[in-house]
Amino acid sequence: MSYLIAAGLTLLNAGWLALVVVGLPGTWLMVLGTLLVAWWWWDTGDGTPFIGVPVLIAIGVVALAAEVFEFVAGAVGSRSVGGTRRGALGALLGAILGAVVGTFFAPVLGSLLGTCAGAAIGAWAFELSGGRSGHAALKSGLGAGVGRFAGTVAKLIAGAAIWITVAIAAFWP
Repeated sequence: MSYLIAAGLTLLNAGWLALVVVGLPGTWLMVLGTLLVAWWWWDTGDGTPFIGVPVLIAIGVVALAAEVFEFVAGAVGSRSVGGTRRGALGALLGAILGAVVGTFFAPVLGSLLGTCAGAAIGAWAFELSGGRSGHAALKSGLGAGVGRFAGTVAKLIAGAAIWITVAIAAFWP
């Protein structure tokens, strides 16, 4: 029975992992699903938990770190190419707005593209409104867009790490 539950959890988490690509909270859904299965199947019959507390803490920490990294990646990208705090703020706000707008135009990958484009446009616009030259503002915007994309890729890698960790813990306790 435990192998059936492990297989089901692994497949469910693979589905949640795919949601990260489209900008949805797949890492948190993997953590939540794993917590629910661990709670439901806490005692496997031999006195050991199906998935232990250290694994649950580890995947929670990885999910939190990935979320924070993804959130600030656009701002960091803008700052890394000489952008100001104003451009970094524009990148953060633009990424949020871009995700919402992008989802309406193209529901599958629109949120990812919208987030990256929104971070770039937000940083560019805020830099221009702060009196920076067109070239400096464009450089900041491109840095923000690339940084935001890198943040999403990092979150996808973190999600894959969570998926692998849970799969190993579920099949080999």
